[in-house]
Amino acid sequence: MNATLLSSERIETSIRGAVAWRIRYRSQDMHGRPTESTGLIIAPESAGENRRVMTWCHGTTGLGDAGCPSAQPDPARELVTYFEVGSTTQIDYGVPGLQKFIDADWVVCATDYQGLGTPGHHQYSVGRTNATDALTIVHAARELPVGAGLRFGTMGWSQGGAAAAALPELDDALFGELTLVGSVPMSPGVAESAIRVPTGLGGALASGNVPPDGHLFMILAGLQAAFPDTLALTDVFTEVGIRVHSAWNEQPVHHLSDSLTRSNGHYGPVMKIDLTKFPAWAAAITSSSAALVKARCPIFVTIDAQHEGSVIPVAWQTQYINDAIALGSDVTSKSYPDDDHFSLPASCIDEAMEWLTAQFA
Repeated sequence: MNATLLSSERIETSIRGAVAWRIRYRSQDMHGRPTESTGLIIAPESAGENRRVMTWCHGTTGLGDAGCPSAQPDPARELVTYFEVGSTTQIDYGVPGLQKFIDADWVVCATDYQGLGTPGHHQYSVGRTNATDALTIVHAARELPVGAGLRFGTMGWSQGGAAAAALPELDDALFGELTLVGSVPMSPGVAESAIRVPTGLGGALASGNVPPDGHLFMILAGLQAAFPDTLALTDVFTEVGIRVHSAWNEQPVHHLSDSLTRSNGHYGPVMKIDLTKFPAWAAAITSSSAALVKARCPIFVTIDAQHEGSVIPVAWQTQYINDAIALGSDVTSKSYPDDDHFSLPASCIDEAMEWLTAQFA
């Protein structure tokens, strides 16, 4: 499937020697239903051809337009995170190592994913849908005068780490003439691994007295958006939870997490799990995740190991690695013991870029 570039506009970028476009393009979800996505293409300002391409899969931002990375101020930039000292951003956005990629003559693609800046509810943590957006934007980049070649690599962090893990497992037809040479999932939040090793989820799933953080709440909401015929929000949310979810398009993830905690304490539990329905949810998680088939390219996983994983437990990341290897995938990994979830991309980007560059040799 070749993505069709629907629109493009030149935007300013703080990256030296670069030009940037904000684009809108055709894509599809994991079921083949047509979607549209927005995103960024950043390239060297000088003329070139057959350039290496890296497609970036961003981390958690939200369920709707408030979480759209390309709509933020100066979006074509290095990664900035919500938790940095002095930060004023509401979401994490930008691309780690972007200046280095441009200096090395790469074309960089950065999808927003469907539903973040385009109609519809974002299929949060539905890895195969998110990965498809990261693939189809590469097709779209080849319709711009940036010299994008046919070989590309992918990197992703957190939610995007799960997308980067799923991208090498997508169907051949989606790639067309493109060749994926390597994938770097950074702290991958593969949902299938999370339910197999339920560290950190048990309290909110088992007791309404424990408020879910925004990630769990969004995983369930994103799954229901992807599987509307078999899953219902009332399977997992109370009336209070449904009310919190009604603001899905306006509240980015950290605002949502605070709303959940306050609502759970003030109005009552936001979650109630109908265990008779849970097998359908588990099946949806499995079918939408990575580690289903052997990956088409080598994979390099970087692990944030401080505090055993500050957002995504190390056990989840290790479970994905073991599952992928069991399928015959070529997976290597490196642990970063002094990095939490939010410092990892900056710490690992040099080694990740070096590894990905080697895959083009």
